[in-house]
Amino acid sequence: MRIPRKPNESRRVRSEAPPETQRPHGKIATVRVPRNSSAAQAGERAIELVDIDAGSVVLRDDRIGRIWRVEIQPFRIARCPVTCAQYRELLGLAPSTDNDAQPQKDSDALPVVEVSWYEAIAFCNALSAQCGLPPCYTLSDEGTQVTFSTESDGYRLPSEAEWQYACQAGDERVRYGELDAIAWYRENSGGQRHPVGQKQPNRWGLHDLLGNVWEWCWDLYDPQVYGEYRVFRGGGWADAHWGCTAASRRRSHPTFRIDDLGFRLARSGPASPAQRSAEISEANDEPSEGTRPQPTRKAKS
Repeated sequence: MRIPRKPNESRRVRSEAPPETQRPHGKIATVRVPRNSSAAQAGERAIELVDIDAGSVVLRDDRIGRIWRVEIQPFRIARCPVTCAQYRELLGLAPSTDNDAQPQKDSDALPVVEVSWYEAIAFCNALSAQCGLPPCYTLSDEGTQVTFSTESDGYRLPSEAEWQYACQAGDERVRYGELDAIAWYRENSGGQRHPVGQKQPNRWGLHDLLGNVWEWCWDLYDPQVYGEYRVFRGGGWADAHWGCTAASRRRSHPTFRIDDLGFRLARSGPASPAQRSAEISEANDEPSEGTRPQPTRKAKS
């Protein structure tokens, strides 16, 4: 992984030995930010969510030799990580990498990075507000304590159990395919991020869960030892093959921004038939003037 840096620090690589290990079908719904929002004015970009059925997953922490099983309730998770374009259009803020001296080609489609855990939380709440959904997160007055509402249907970060369950997609192996085919990592990335969705998805149609960028999760890593440090998962473009597995589990302070760490959206519960129908109808609408046409996808029955 890449270590966090302050604004004037250079970027360096840290190598860590990873833990080694690690599980029904997805229905795809396209969710769009409403057209009267600032996010839509520069061109709509769909966020595709995949319905994930209930199940269970085995987590482990090789650091302390702990193994535990988590029951998973139905939820929805984004097909790809949040992109630079989605982040910029919703919040009106440029990802810090927009200011790189030599910006990458196709930067709009790159997964957003150098976003702290708190900033990922703020994005989730902002998207919920734009879509008329109750926010999942409430921040304390000082902005350091975050409360998660389990009753909310808004956008949120996945738990690490949900993330791993979605990554494995019913397969208990450490990867859902041959690594070069499914992930951007140290041996094939050319030392940089790549546009989302270019590598083969897993069985449930999810891209880039391994490699390209690590992804923030909701969970605390080990509060007794590391305090408020949060979990991130999946491996990144700078990691060796052993860092890109379904069970690779790292940590960082929620205020840190890291140049190979992004995030992916989730929502609780399956989409209702009426909701999915409305989302598909919106996806099939003609784009408003000045927006880019988007490919439409229908939910599988």
